[in-house]
Amino acid sequence: MTKLMITYILLTVIPISILGYIAYNQYTRSIEEQVGEYIPKLLEQANENIDNQLSEIKQLPDALYNSSQVIEVLRKDSFQSKSNLLKDEFLVNSYLSRTYINGGNSDILGVFLISKNRLFTSAKTSFSGLELESSFLPYGQDIDLNGKEEIILPYQTNLKFKDKQPFILLMRQLRDYENQENLGTMLIAIDLSFFEKALINLSEEKDSNIWIADSDGRIIYHTNPSSIGEIDKKYESYPTINGSFRTTSLDDNHLISAEDFQHSDWRIFHSIALSDLTKETDAVRNGTIIAFILVVFISIIISIILAWNVSNPLNRLTRLMKQVERGNFNVDLSIDSKDEVGILAKSFNSMTQEINQLIKKNYKIELRQKNAELYALQSQINPHFMYNTLETIGYAVEEEETESVVKIITLLGRMLRYSLNNKDRVVPISFEVMHINNYLTIQKFRFEDRIHFEIHEEMDTHQYYMPKFILQPIIENSIKYGLDQHEKCLIDIFVHKTKEKEIVLTIKDNGPGIDEKVLEKLNASLRKDPMAGRDSSFGLINVHARIAMIFGERYGLKVNSKNNEGTEVTIKFPMVTGDAVDGLSGGEEIA
Repeated sequence: MTKLMITYILLTVIPISILGYIAYNQYTRSIEEQVGEYIPKLLEQANENIDNQLSEIKQLPDALYNSSQVIEVLRKDSFQSKSNLLKDEFLVNSYLSRTYINGGNSDILGVFLISKNRLFTSAKTSFSGLELESSFLPYGQDIDLNGKEEIILPYQTNLKFKDKQPFILLMRQLRDYENQENLGTMLIAIDLSFFEKALINLSEEKDSNIWIADSDGRIIYHTNPSSIGEIDKKYESYPTINGSFRTTSLDDNHLISAEDFQHSDWRIFHSIALSDLTKETDAVRNGTIIAFILVVFISIIISIILAWNVSNPLNRLTRLMKQVERGNFNVDLSIDSKDEVGILAKSFNSMTQEINQLIKKNYKIELRQKNAELYALQSQINPHFMYNTLETIGYAVEEEETESVVKIITLLGRMLRYSLNNKDRVVPISFEVMHINNYLTIQKFRFEDRIHFEIHEEMDTHQYYMPKFILQPIIENSIKYGLDQHEKCLIDIFVHKTKEKEIVLTIKDNGPGIDEKVLEKLNASLRKDPMAGRDSSFGLINVHARIAMIFGERYGLKVNSKNNEGTEVTIKFPMVTGDAVDGLSGGEEIA
């Protein structure tokens, strides 16, 4: 069923989706190209409108020459009586208000005239930052503009109007053409609203932004008034040619158009988000997607119904295979058809029967695997034994006691022969007792009177067998911890049999004992599955695992201990005679 559905998706859903995506992208790109060609034409027209309005504004100072009284006042020397100064100021201010402020040009915010250290003003609203005493940039009645006008931007002046109205400042030098002298400097503050009139066609798009910036990227006008006067941080990344371009940033995907002014170093920009350009297209796209999903959903249901008859036998086969995975091989897939599914069912039934037989045949192989684990555990114990034995011989050599060294080497030879004989995994108990007696004799020689041991054989140890290298790791722990805490280490080893035909080995010492929490953790580890992985550094657990794997889980080690009262380790395993040794398979529990 899954394959059929995947095939359906590959043949229908994916191709239709790709075609729809390509069509949407082509249509979107077409809209971008059309807008990219249309907006620059509007910007060019807006530039002409702004240039015309700036030309009209630049002609405003000429109206001052229509008043001979004003020109006469400007020709006067500034050093005259207070009353004459006030009279002249009233005359000029009245003319400025009458001609410019109330003259019908609503874009003029204020007119300022600087002449011979006199300031004449007229404004629609209150202002600040323009006084003769203030450092109002290097211009005044003595500046030489060579007959040209200059546009001063708000950030270049201290002049501020009420409510922070944005403006540009037209500066022009007044010339007395009769006397060929400078009369002063005229400043006209123009409200930036005159830009909106020139950009009326572009401003109809509510989602777009329009701004004008100078050559440094300083924004002169912006549809968002809070941006006026700021530096456009992306100005340097814009192309220097006129036209439209698209931003590539994922969080700022816009179509931007730019156009240079003809008579200044200003540039005008128009920006609109691509998502706003394709609003209608996106609505059609979303509707198409919804319809497409509904069609796909209905067709999938139909294909599922048609595929059910084909896939149902395969589903039954899947369920039966899961039962086989869990170990149940007594299953049967009854399908009488002679097609491919029927052949598969017959093969499945034949396979499960063959696997069931193979499990029985390979049972001994699994037991041999357990034997391999036993040998691995034994090899983990041998290096520890050899290290301690050689260390004992080293101490004897340092004492230069020849006879003792000979005796130790003799004992070591016996122990090495015993250790290197890996052929036998179980040995007579007497061999293991003799081995541990040799080991303790060497250790007693090393530590002299600090070690005292006794071995109590309460049964015939030659007749019964036990796993090899069982006692040594336990004795090593007794010596290690006993000598660390006490001056003399006492070790008693008891070997006896019980009425239940079991052999019990008990090792007692007078060591420091085991903490209650540690003892609880140790016994918990001993109770775990002996077939599980063991920590090779924990000798007692390895010994327990070997016994449990050979004789069964009810045999093994048990540890009893109390702080400062010593430790008692009990080893229990069944009575095995020489006749039964060859029958030990490593995992079959001995009754």
